[in-house]
Amino acid sequence: MRVMGRQNRGGGTTLRPRATPQPGDVIMTEKLVTIFGGSGFIGRYLVRRLAAEGWRVRVAVRDVERAAFLRPAGDVGQIAITPVSVSDAAGVAAAVAGADAVVNLVGILFERGKRTFQAIHVDGATNVAKAAAAAGVKRYVHMSALGADQNSPSAYARSKDAGEMAVRAALPAATIFRPSVVFGTEDGFFNLFGWMAQVFPAITFFTNTNPHTPSGDGPKFQPVYVGDVVEAIAQSLTGVGHAGKIYELAGPRVYDMREIMHIVNRETRRDRWIIGLPFLIAEIAALFLQFMPKPLLTPDQVKQLRQGNVATSRRPGLAVFGITPTTLEVVVPTYLKRFRPLQQNKRLRLQAR
Repeated sequence: MRVMGRQNRGGGTTLRPRATPQPGDVIMTEKLVTIFGGSGFIGRYLVRRLAAEGWRVRVAVRDVERAAFLRPAGDVGQIAITPVSVSDAAGVAAAVAGADAVVNLVGILFERGKRTFQAIHVDGATNVAKAAAAAGVKRYVHMSALGADQNSPSAYARSKDAGEMAVRAALPAATIFRPSVVFGTEDGFFNLFGWMAQVFPAITFFTNTNPHTPSGDGPKFQPVYVGDVVEAIAQSLTGVGHAGKIYELAGPRVYDMREIMHIVNRETRRDRWIIGLPFLIAEIAALFLQFMPKPLLTPDQVKQLRQGNVATSRRPGLAVFGITPTTLEVVVPTYLKRFRPLQQNKRLRLQAR
């Protein structure tokens, strides 16, 4: 079964049908979705996916120029990019006007100036949800994070929980997703460690216990593929039974940090030393690293690392959408190879002949 586009009758910009309709095809009208943060890591995949399904996509971002790469993802006029900050209530209201669905993907990993966790994850999320409710939007998706908890030691996690509560208060029918660490070609997780393997003689991880003991392999994570996250979001916008639900999105396997470092080592062909360090060193390093323009580590991120990032199984997940989670061993090698020594890539090409 394929989803086809259909032309407007009002004389506006129209979409070309993707192919000649066949029996059993679902004909979709050109519904409009507004995606806040559509130029980000997850957003760019979602924009392409929804455009391919025939949606008109309004991408709401702070920097229009940096989002221009998205325009070729759809037909002429299908993807519109509008400048707006989630902190601007009037701008947000204009961005959701006429939309059939709204997705808020905006989030930050560290605070800078006015862009605080409170301002973005709580106040900004409130602005978007209230505007969507006032506009009569039928489908609303809010991106939270696995580990969102009002009792967390991490300000990031507490703000994510507060954001969820604010969204549900404004729009009880909102669908909320809590993904684990999301991996994919442009991710900030495996690419960071790949860069470290390329630059440094050793790659390190942090642990609460002695790294030389069986329990000293660091916190645990359950990485989820960006394509699976986008598939779940897309289904929630068109399917039934997702309104008012909270979903935990996680991959098929749980990894400790030592295992992740081994994967990075193997796929970058760098053979670096893997060193486990106590979290005390991370706390000290973060005091200095937090002042970098794009910090490698902040004190709050150290608190998050201590908690790990594994699904609780108390909420439904990808299985509800019929999605079999993608293993990172299938995807990660395809982009970590950019960090390999040049002679390694040449050797592999010669072996493949």
